[in-house]
Amino acid sequence: MAKDESCAALRVKPHSKVRLRDWDTAWAGTKELRHLKGDHLEQEARDILQGNLQRLADAQDLLWASDQYALLVVLQGMDAAGKDGLIKHVMSGVNPQGCQVFSFKQPSDEELQHNFLWRHAKCLPARGRIGIFNRSYYEDVLVVRVHPEWLAKQHLKPSRSLWHDRYEDINCFERHLARNRTVILKFFLHVSKKEQKHRLLARLDNADKHWKFSASDLAERGYWDDYINAYEDALSATSAKHAPWYIIPADHKWIARALVSEILTSAIQDLDLKFPEPKPEQLAAIRKAKRLLES
Repeated sequence: MAKDESCAALRVKPHSKVRLRDWDTAWAGTKELRHLKGDHLEQEARDILQGNLQRLADAQDLLWASDQYALLVVLQGMDAAGKDGLIKHVMSGVNPQGCQVFSFKQPSDEELQHNFLWRHAKCLPARGRIGIFNRSYYEDVLVVRVHPEWLAKQHLKPSRSLWHDRYEDINCFERHLARNRTVILKFFLHVSKKEQKHRLLARLDNADKHWKFSASDLAERGYWDDYINAYEDALSATSAKHAPWYIIPADHKWIARALVSEILTSAIQDLDLKFPEPKPEQLAAIRKAKRLLES
């Protein structure tokens, strides 16, 4: 999958106005993929993903060994957009010692006593590691915006300036991380309302997936347009060169996974990392160890 098609076309330009209706949820990627459908499209996307997994594993080795940068991956999307499956398949080839995943649910009483960034700041990846936020601090300008009554738990009241202030806080937070060598990649899994309905019904029809169903999924579906508006404003206000948003077409799960794997791999490769050169004393110790083992 060509980098220019899989990355540049999906990246939200800084200071641009996002209208999600202009972004195709069923976009299939490159010209070679667009004529494929059904099982043929899925198999081709699986093959692309499989090839990217080895590249991603090699890139992670460099990230870990060089110990210069951290990688923060932010995943957002509507219910049933495919966040869990993407993490499972895209990260299946990386070394678990160098990767951590945090899924953020409703904040606890302790977390509500702090600012909205506090619980996420505690979970940031260290240098050499990949950190994945399955939902993130963006929930506080998305779900809380759709349900402003929840602000009462934070001892706040909705106002015209609140969301603008939070966008500014997020931008400053991410700028600080980038200055301290955290590479930030943010993915909005863009699924259509029709496809979401199909996936929610599939959960109801499959006993093995009943555990994934929540009555709140249907309740939140009723706020679809409100969520679209909140996402459009957040994506427009917080995509930056150092912390870009990518709008990933998510109606085809395997296309979404292939695209994200390509972007992650390319981002690490673009850092132009090298394995550390051993110091003279280390080389001497290596030669000595080799002689001892061979004798």
